[in-house]
Amino acid sequence: MSQKTKRILMAFFGVIVTGFCVGTFQKANLGTDPFTCFVTGIGNIFGSTYSTFYVIVTGVLLLGVLLLERHYIGLATVINLFGTGISADLMRNLWDMLIPDPGLAMRVVLMLLGVFGSCFSASVYFTADLGVSAYDAVSLIAANKYKLMAFRVCRVLSDLICVTVGFVFHATVGVGTVITALFMGPVIQWFNTHVSEPFLYGKEGR
Repeated sequence: MSQKTKRILMAFFGVIVTGFCVGTFQKANLGTDPFTCFVTGIGNIFGSTYSTFYVIVTGVLLLGVLLLERHYIGLATVINLFGTGISADLMRNLWDMLIPDPGLAMRVVLMLLGVFGSCFSASVYFTADLGVSAYDAVSLIAANKYKLMAFRVCRVLSDLICVTVGFVFHATVGVGTVITALFMGPVIQWFNTHVSEPFLYGKEGR
């Protein structure tokens, strides 16, 4: 399999699995990642689905990214725009059928599946290097193009804004949100080193 084919497959796989993990997070109801929290809150304002407002909010951000720094836009960005929200709703509906009323222990299991699945899918998606999501691009542009502050600070601030908006409009902010913020970076790096990069580049490396 050529490296180009691998990248395309990884981009599709990473984005769709990210959506599945979002749906799993939502079913756990113990807090989601900051951007999901934000989109859920905006969706609550209008009484609409996550997938609908994921496309709307991401589309608005995407327009801004195109105007400011289109370098970050690629195939994976387009897949992310249309695939994540739909796959999230599908997975949430599937969990609703399989486990209509999960107890706390099952909700914790679902949360952990969401955390580690999100880390794995993010690793695959970023390693493919075919563009980033519009939300990821916001912090990258602020840090790399406008030099406002370090990327990690820009990302923390954008995450805090998302969580605040989500909380105000009744999205669930909980332990899952905290765990995601604290542990996603190191776990993604582990998947990069041990899974995604070896798959893409083989034993010989980059």
